[in-house]
Amino acid sequence: MEKVLTLGITGGIGSGKSYVSRIFSKLGYPVYFSDDRAKFLYDTDDVLLQQMASLLGEDIIVGGRLCRKTVASRIFGNVELLRQVEALVHPAVLRDFQKWKCEECNRLAAIGRSPEFVLFESAIILETPFVRGCADKVVNVQAPYELRIERVMRRDNATREMVEARIARQWNDGRRNALADFIIFADSRRALLPQIASIIEKMR
Repeated sequence: MEKVLTLGITGGIGSGKSYVSRIFSKLGYPVYFSDDRAKFLYDTDDVLLQQMASLLGEDIIVGGRLCRKTVASRIFGNVELLRQVEALVHPAVLRDFQKWKCEECNRLAAIGRSPEFVLFESAIILETPFVRGCADKVVNVQAPYELRIERVMRRDNATREMVEARIARQWNDGRRNALADFIIFADSRRALLPQIASIIEKMR
């Protein structure tokens, strides 16, 4: 089987990257949603669970599942501990992605289809060299600052101050665009489908 390319799709909170990813999915391109899969792995990956327990304490596992509240309280404000957790989670996610990608390609091959590429959706793909290595090309989805705030406040029932704090912890679009191969403007003014179609053509 020919190598199937991976298109990384990223963007800041409220940028619209998940919405854009779902459009790719509707068009028939398999999408791996890394945040959702990471949550799944917290409950199903025995190796990851044991590694997390060794790092943070056995009491973080309750009924065979990770107690996220306990984990959050333990790493809150501890940058070094957070980095150690990420050093466990990121490899687990990439292992899961490679397995998922193989399964998706085999599933499509069984019905006579061969995907031109799959997508890896992640907010941190450009910020994390270890994760960046899984993608052949990366698209950054961006939107105006105020629109992002409005979207997240409505979606998460959050205050403006809470959203601004979350945005401040992420890279800005200038830094992401400098490393991205493509840019999609999800600004509610420019149509998304022509932008997506252009990227699909370039990926071909």
